[in-house]
Amino acid sequence: MTDNMPFKSGFVAIIGRPNVGKSTLLNAILGEKVAIVSKKPQTTRNKIRGIKNSENAQIIFLDTPGIHTAKGYLNEFMIREAMSALEDVDSIVYLAEAARKIDQEDIFIVEGLKKLKCPVILGINKTDMVTKDKLLPLIDEYSRLYPFKEIIPLSAVKMDGIDTLLNLIIKLLPQGPKYFSDDIFTDMSERFIAAEIIREKVFELTKQEIPYSTVVVVDRFKENLQKKLISISATINVERDSQKGIIIGKGGNMLKQIGTRARIDIERLLGTKIYLELFVKVQKDWTKDKRSLKEFGYQ
Repeated sequence: MTDNMPFKSGFVAIIGRPNVGKSTLLNAILGEKVAIVSKKPQTTRNKIRGIKNSENAQIIFLDTPGIHTAKGYLNEFMIREAMSALEDVDSIVYLAEAARKIDQEDIFIVEGLKKLKCPVILGINKTDMVTKDKLLPLIDEYSRLYPFKEIIPLSAVKMDGIDTLLNLIIKLLPQGPKYFSDDIFTDMSERFIAAEIIREKVFELTKQEIPYSTVVVVDRFKENLQKKLISISATINVERDSQKGIIIGKGGNMLKQIGTRARIDIERLLGTKIYLELFVKVQKDWTKDKRSLKEFGYQ
């Protein structure tokens, strides 16, 4: 810690509509993959916590599900998760997309922000996809909607604007303790992250409703210190028999691809060899059943 510099710490929520790049931004800030990423919207279902340490500050980020018009029990849960992340945070990063015009969903989110007292930073992401002449009118329009603390153009994929954003967040943080040790970059369990990575591969490899009808449960997570190996057994739950057939694929090919891709990412993250075993199970219409949602942790 620099002499005479007070240590600062606090909680920062990253919010926005689906598919604006919230998880990509969090992973870019941390330099580690804690949140799953997909081009498909509504990938994140839970609040994912990531911890960024610097010499004089510790920021605990909350990556939230995309805020959208809720339909069905699972979507209602995701909205509650996103909105509850705004309770008692020290500041908010509202992430918008450079190539998208402001519409009713953006206005709905901004109206919600007006009820809060903490400072809000607007990050306009994916600036690498637009020209400057399109970006400036968007910045002007947002600045008339809400008194943002600052508006920062970003490209999470290209790491543009990340340092500017972090410096501003640290300025806004209160003095506080170090909540986590320096070597921790998330407080999510290894089991949770493994399940999320498997679900990400389902998003990557399947189409239409399949990813949204999938929930992954890690049944066994056993570490063998002698062999430097972690054995993971997980079940991919779907809603219908036809979806089970697609996940397994011809001759088990799709399930094998999901497993191979997931194992590589889990090994990279945990820094050890992984033995991964996958199963597929039909839990009929689980996204519409409150008891099933509770069983899978969506309460």
